[in-house]
Amino acid sequence: MFHLTEDNALSYLAERRWPGALQATISPLGGGVSNTVLLAESPRARIVCKQALEKLRVEADWRSRPDRTLREADALQAVAPLLPPGAVPEILFIDRPNCIYAMAAAPASSTDWKTALLRGNIDPTVAASAGHTLGAIIRGTWQQPAWEAQFGDQTVFDELRLDPYYRFTAARHPDCAAHFEQLIESCRTRRVSLVHGDWSPKNLLTTESGVMAIDFEVVHYGNPCFDLGFLLCHLVLKSIHMPAHAPALKACAHAFWSALALPTELPGTIAHLGGLLLARADGKSPAEYLTAPERDILRRTAKQIIKTPPESIEEIWQCL
Repeated sequence: MFHLTEDNALSYLAERRWPGALQATISPLGGGVSNTVLLAESPRARIVCKQALEKLRVEADWRSRPDRTLREADALQAVAPLLPPGAVPEILFIDRPNCIYAMAAAPASSTDWKTALLRGNIDPTVAASAGHTLGAIIRGTWQQPAWEAQFGDQTVFDELRLDPYYRFTAARHPDCAAHFEQLIESCRTRRVSLVHGDWSPKNLLTTESGVMAIDFEVVHYGNPCFDLGFLLCHLVLKSIHMPAHAPALKACAHAFWSALALPTELPGTIAHLGGLLLARADGKSPAEYLTAPERDILRRTAKQIIKTPPESIEEIWQCL
């Protein structure tokens, strides 16, 4: 299989007959620990090419199937009709033999929400947009057999989320092992809607027209409470890291939850929130910006939420 790099990307795009290849420049984008993601910019257009890594860029031996990129591209195309224009990137081509796809780049002026939050730019309207988009995906795929038939395989989600977040953390915290087992079982057996699997601020780009969601590599049909807990987890993490901004971050959580309009999902969401918080302290992908004392607060908060689940968004922040 061809391996995309910064050095060979232009020749690859020329072979794909991308019109801007001869005048383009290539820049690596974040890509997290699991992908090669390159931005190609020419005077005519900006596109992003993405290829999944088989071995992730972490110290632990963490692997996943590289064809998850194709599933991601298929999901982006499938959800686009459910959402307003610009809510997800447009797919330009899919190279199935090499597990590469290209998409239209977000506007150059866009910013990922994680960066904005860590800078103290905390806007509940962005949180509401994130809730509206996720709610539309959940409602548009709710109990739809065709969606389950296409995206029902949870192999990659297990490799990149359940194993490194839940099983790995359970091994480090045997007192919470039963809780993690219940979370894993809920993901396997409760299959009611499409699940993004990484609904976090780093994958929500703020643009002039709203929010663009990216990075669907662990998409699957399953339990939406995982996504709901994932976003709330990030707002709690940043409240621990930036306590002066905790009230504004709590307002974001309220805005997100109100926009979702899924009140019956709160108990399941809280259960996943507790597990995800503990995983960001001691799983394979700990939150990189937390200090050691903040990780101690995170562990205590996570275990309190697991042992005594809050009954409202307000009560989550009372656990900090």
